Amino acid sequence: MATWLVKTEPGEFSFDDLARKGVARWDGVSNAQALIHLRAMRDGDAVLVYHTGDEKAIVGLARVKGEPYEDPARPGKNDRGEAKFAVVDLKAVGAAREPVGLARIKGDSRFAAFALVKQGRLSVMPVPTDLAAVLRSWAGLPASK
Repeated sequence: MATWLVKTEPGEFSFDDLARKGVARWDGVSNAQALIHLRAMRDGDAVLVYHTGDEKAIVGLARVKGEPYEDPARPGKNDRGEAKFAVVDLKAVGAAREPVGLARIKGDSRFAAFALVKQGRLSVMPVPTDLAAVLRSWAGLPASK
């Protein structure tokens, strides 16, 4: 199973909001690269939830529930027959015991090529397996199964 990181503005939809709902549609992604990543998500993949804004930290863990599908609010297909604006459903797993701040991530040379560091505005990104293990450990989140 892959691990992904998704960003959200906590004032709009926080990890606590996801936890209260249990399962929620992850939508609103418009960036072409982020949409490619979102379409690559698969049922059961792990998702690190990152709060933007003042917090700038990984705050929780979720799982992809089901496969990506067309955003009902923005229907249509791209030239490859994929949902032009894809969405996924995420299920909250648990809050980080210790939020992992961006400064800590940037301060560790293992993360120098990580998209969170290199492409700061990207809202959906893959997390390499070795880095996912480090982030889960720092956050006090369960190890990948």
